[in-house]
Amino acid sequence: MKYRKAIIAVIGFCLLTEFGCGSSEEKSSDLVVYKNQEAPIEDRVRDLLGRMTLEEKVYQLNQVAFGKHMTANNIGGEMAKVSPLIGSIIYVNQDPNLRNDLQKKAMEKSRLGIPIIFANDIIHGFKTIYPISLAQACSWNPELVEQACAMAAKESKVSGIDWTFSPMVDVARDPRWGRVAEGYGEDPYTNAVFSKASVKGYQGNDLADENSIAACLKHYVGYGASEGGQDYIYTEISKQTLWDTYLPSFEAGVNAGAATVMSGFNDISGVPASANYYTLTEILKEKWEMDGFVVSDWNSVKQLINQGVAGSDKEATLKAINAGVDMDMADRLYLDHISDLVKENKVSINRVDDAVSRVLKLKFQLGLFDKPYVPIIRENNRYLLPEYISTAEKLAEETMVLLKNSDNILPLDNKVSSLAVLGPMAKNQEDLLGSWSAYGDAKDVESIYKAIESEFVQSKIFYAQGCDFDGNDTSGYTEAINVARKAEVVVVCLGEKKSWSGENASRSTISLPKIQEDLLLKLSELGKPIVLLLSNGRPLDLSRLAPLSDGIIEMWQPGVIGGKPVAGILSGRINPSGKLAMTFPFSTGQIPIYYNMRKKARPTSGMYQDITKEPLYGFTHGLSYSNFKYGDLKSSKTNLRKDENLIIEIPVTNASNVDGADVVHWFVSDPVCSISRPNKELKFFEKKSIKAGKTEVFEFHLNPIRDLSFVDSSGNKILESGEYHISVDNKKIVINLLEE
Repeated sequence: MKYRKAIIAVIGFCLLTEFGCGSSEEKSSDLVVYKNQEAPIEDRVRDLLGRMTLEEKVYQLNQVAFGKHMTANNIGGEMAKVSPLIGSIIYVNQDPNLRNDLQKKAMEKSRLGIPIIFANDIIHGFKTIYPISLAQACSWNPELVEQACAMAAKESKVSGIDWTFSPMVDVARDPRWGRVAEGYGEDPYTNAVFSKASVKGYQGNDLADENSIAACLKHYVGYGASEGGQDYIYTEISKQTLWDTYLPSFEAGVNAGAATVMSGFNDISGVPASANYYTLTEILKEKWEMDGFVVSDWNSVKQLINQGVAGSDKEATLKAINAGVDMDMADRLYLDHISDLVKENKVSINRVDDAVSRVLKLKFQLGLFDKPYVPIIRENNRYLLPEYISTAEKLAEETMVLLKNSDNILPLDNKVSSLAVLGPMAKNQEDLLGSWSAYGDAKDVESIYKAIESEFVQSKIFYAQGCDFDGNDTSGYTEAINVARKAEVVVVCLGEKKSWSGENASRSTISLPKIQEDLLLKLSELGKPIVLLLSNGRPLDLSRLAPLSDGIIEMWQPGVIGGKPVAGILSGRINPSGKLAMTFPFSTGQIPIYYNMRKKARPTSGMYQDITKEPLYGFTHGLSYSNFKYGDLKSSKTNLRKDENLIIEIPVTNASNVDGADVVHWFVSDPVCSISRPNKELKFFEKKSIKAGKTEVFEFHLNPIRDLSFVDSSGNKILESGEYHISVDNKKIVINLLEE
């Protein structure tokens, strides 16, 4: 009898295996919703969450760093330290094999096989380094920036990166702050446009695509308002300014589908960004309905103790998780304390489940559950590909700004007999990459000197360094002066080392070190024509350098393409089209100075008595080798209702024999409003190529609620009837918005 029962049991098991459970893994997975690729993501998240223990949930909310100093001797030990349950890894490496090994551990050594999401700071390129973000904004070409971000995503993905901590969309108005290099300048609208373009570039149309990575809007919010340009410091931001200045670029990124947001280091008027329920939950998750997740900045949860709002690691954890920070970067506080806080009923399990669901959702969206590993591709087939280099070159060309061109010294005649190429930046390669240059390699960068040599093949090229970037050693001045004497034109290459901007790189003055300024002064005494080339990560105080220079080109930190574009601008092969996205003050003492300051009680008085009230080079300044003539503004109507749209046109003629590209910036001013508004606000811009002698018509399709309204201190849009001024350059037209 027992034997018969055993046989029946075996037969039953076999039948069940064959027809019930299925003979393949695929049929088995049909019964496990989260493993079913055909199931909706929401169902997969819900199913998986229901299977997880509290410990497994908490691990998903933690991110650790791995790979910075990996060697054959320590890789095994370091790998063993990584829990297979971990939610995310900051992968500071470019080896996809190692990344796959870590992922295999998560997929095979954990109970539920939840994949890891791998992240890194891909700010302006992975291996193919593009111009810094501030430079990119000066191109006024969001389509080209989107393309560069898409290519950075491709290089990152094949190296094992699923998620970038970019774009930085902090409005920044103090050039002493080093992180101005990472963002898109001083204007809320400009930051919003490039926020959208970057997100679209990184994420593409489908996060699961093999070439897409998740974007991260940072640093939420108001980090760029740091007092005195110092980093990690208090920011005093009224709710009105929060809404009209610092939030728009983040809202644009959220609306573009940004997968994640990073909470900032700054203290916002007494409530730090990483413990700010109002900004993280009420605005971001409730008002904007952002369904991605929030990651803290590095150690910013633990730093709540330094900021004086938490007395212990546990209290810092409590404040961050309940405020809306879903994932803790680096400090492991969530791992150490969330379970206890849940047991103590200080953090609800619903809050934990919400955070975990957001993290899991992104992992499903990225396709990590279904395709957890990246293909292994040879380096020469994934980095510095011709199309990447071509985009890098085109973007760098459009970012460079011709600041000064006295007596049309530029472009130089290709037959100029001789050039002296001088200064610490002339043969430098490393610093042209800029801060946050990921895996960019100086050996891949063409120096300014080398580029000029290649561009001016019929000219004699002389070189001397003259001096270092800083210090007191002026012994090289003599050689530089002697070399300059031999040349027809002197090209002086000055600027900042890449470490002088970026995170934790605040400077008390934005002028170049005295040793560089004095080099230019000595060279100017020769009476030779001088062209100044500048490579830097922030606006500079050029009040002493500009009068000594006949021509000035702001080349920024152009990335891997190096000096080739600026050499082309010198020769005239490239017609400069860049315009400033951030004001160059006359001096450091003018800061803060930006184009859209609010109206003064006494417009003609109250300024500093010892310097001019005007910036040296204002927002949108930029010269061209073409001569663009602006016609009159014409509107389809001048009186309109609030539910009507209108089109305003302006013809722009290239009144020269040189083809060029121009950017038309459309500004709105509201002379009388219930809340004071800036003197003018950028609402639209457009860039077009214009052939020599031809005219192009630029159009602004004005929508009153979008372009004429303002927000109040609660983020509500308000549109008032009355007079509005629409301006381009020095042209203006008046629009009357009628009462209902």
